[in-house]
Amino acid sequence: MTNQETKSSPESRHGFQAEVGRLLEIVAHSLYSERAVFLRELISNAADACDKLRYLSLTHPDLIAGDPELKVVIRADAQAGTLTIADNGIGMNREDLVENLGTIARSGTAAFLKQATGDASKDLALIGQFGVGFYAAFMVADQVEVVSRKAGETEAWRWRSDGKGEFEVVAAERDKRGSDVILHLKADAKEFLERDRLKKIVTKYSDHIPLPIFLAADGTKEGGKEERVNEASALWMKSKSEITEQGYAEFYRHSAHAFDKPWMTLHFKVEGVLEYAGLLFVPSTRPFDLFDPDRKNRLKLYVKRVFITDSCDELVPPYLRFLRGVVDSSDLPLNISREMLQHNPVLAKMRTGITKRVLGELEKRAKDEPDSYADFWNQFGAVLKEGLYEQNDQGDALLSLARFRSTASDKLVSLADYLGRMKPGQEAIYYITGETLEAASRSPHLEGFRARDVEVLLLTDPIDEFWVPAVGAYKEKPLRSVTRGGAELDKIVSADADKKPTPPAPDGMDGLIALFKLTLKDAVKDVRASQRLTESAACLVAEDGDLDINLERLLRQHKRLDTGAKRVLEINPQCDLVAALIKRLKTKGNADELGEAAWLMLDQARILQGETLEDPVAFARRQSEMMRRALG
Repeated sequence: MTNQETKSSPESRHGFQAEVGRLLEIVAHSLYSERAVFLRELISNAADACDKLRYLSLTHPDLIAGDPELKVVIRADAQAGTLTIADNGIGMNREDLVENLGTIARSGTAAFLKQATGDASKDLALIGQFGVGFYAAFMVADQVEVVSRKAGETEAWRWRSDGKGEFEVVAAERDKRGSDVILHLKADAKEFLERDRLKKIVTKYSDHIPLPIFLAADGTKEGGKEERVNEASALWMKSKSEITEQGYAEFYRHSAHAFDKPWMTLHFKVEGVLEYAGLLFVPSTRPFDLFDPDRKNRLKLYVKRVFITDSCDELVPPYLRFLRGVVDSSDLPLNISREMLQHNPVLAKMRTGITKRVLGELEKRAKDEPDSYADFWNQFGAVLKEGLYEQNDQGDALLSLARFRSTASDKLVSLADYLGRMKPGQEAIYYITGETLEAASRSPHLEGFRARDVEVLLLTDPIDEFWVPAVGAYKEKPLRSVTRGGAELDKIVSADADKKPTPPAPDGMDGLIALFKLTLKDAVKDVRASQRLTESAACLVAEDGDLDINLERLLRQHKRLDTGAKRVLEINPQCDLVAALIKRLKTKGNADELGEAAWLMLDQARILQGETLEDPVAFARRQSEMMRRALG
């Protein structure tokens, strides 16, 4: 191989995308004890490049003509102080180098940078989740070069950077397709030139990669003596007894480009009408692209151990897109195209089988290890709820897996738990939605339910606004929002009902409601006495059939709704403020003063449910006038 330096010009230099520059700062200060992972990441990238070429060669065999044996070669040159990771995979052209190594064109960039803490060990884990392991090379190198030639093309290109803000891409020479990643090692990273050190790293992190990895005897030459340093077997085809926990963990990190440990591992082989094997992992932490608008899954599909694609959306439903790992089919044709995968009946049957297997394993973990399952649910529960909204044939299984915060427990509860705690006379499963747990739990709508010790589920994921009405009921018990319609609390028998009977509405309540209706007119749909309030003076309620209050707020925030539905203003008959208003109405009958109180109470109810006031100036004026009268 010959690499010829080409003089750079201003046109060849590029500035890193801002996010990449920030990322490189984090990498440069990551834990030195974790430095060895850079080699794992670069070997994984090289193996992926070979996998992609193997797939393309099924329909374009000319791409691997003359060099059909795909491999990764590591060359350490002690004299030059360089470490090279070479592959004969798909390669990159100029555009690929600029796009792949100078920008991060993935959803979640801002989220990644926001979560960067300055704690090196935590930030290194984030880098792995984010899937940009190439930049880990800058932990050990003060300059990185990539010389690459794309399969089927004649030109080669050199990407070079010191990781300090800029990179350049210039023409180069490479006799064959593939890529060389050349690391100019820092003075304190010369250990990675030692042969035994490199062998140990490959054995620990990359032994499972189903592609031969060689260590060159002479780092300065190509075609010299090379020593095979990995087993290169398809780990998913082995029996479970042959694989250690460490082996599973390293394969997960390779296949997912992750740094965390898998929360759950599923290794299985199906034989019979269909034959396929799978090695699937549930991550410990949420991947950054989990809520990417494209909703892509990241499982790799193999056919007879030949890589086909790393984003086969037909393998599992979108609500299981957090899964990582591989599925290997013996029944799909080896040269199947990605377009044909979309309508393949074999793949459809595999999807059903894999989905049932995953949900079944999750059910076992939920039963046997509830605390561990709670950690899983906090990471991925919102995604599983998408399956409830989709109304698929696994709805019952997903409902069984669902966990919720509630007013009755500090721990996550299931719907079965809820049913077991329902009160005599209670006919529905009550819930409230909110932007945060704190906002939902502090809602005045909960006051009457708490007074009667009626449990309410606290739902804070945006998807909750959609799956709940889609599902409608659980075990024939309707799901009902506490912010809707009549609360029906008078039918529910609480444990201390005999000790604390609900007092009747005060005399004059009807007159006050009539005055409020006359004053507020079209600003509200109705005004009525409230069953659900015990402390607050008033709240706003959605009538049955209207949009839920929190859903309407979400839609308006995202410009999906211009105007909201009118709400019912409920007034607490037992509130001291309401009692004072009734007394004032009886003694003075001052309609103007009470009319101002009606508007103030409406605005207070809007504030309590997180709405923006339509007329803040009028609210401030009324409040000032009320204080002046009270002090005067």
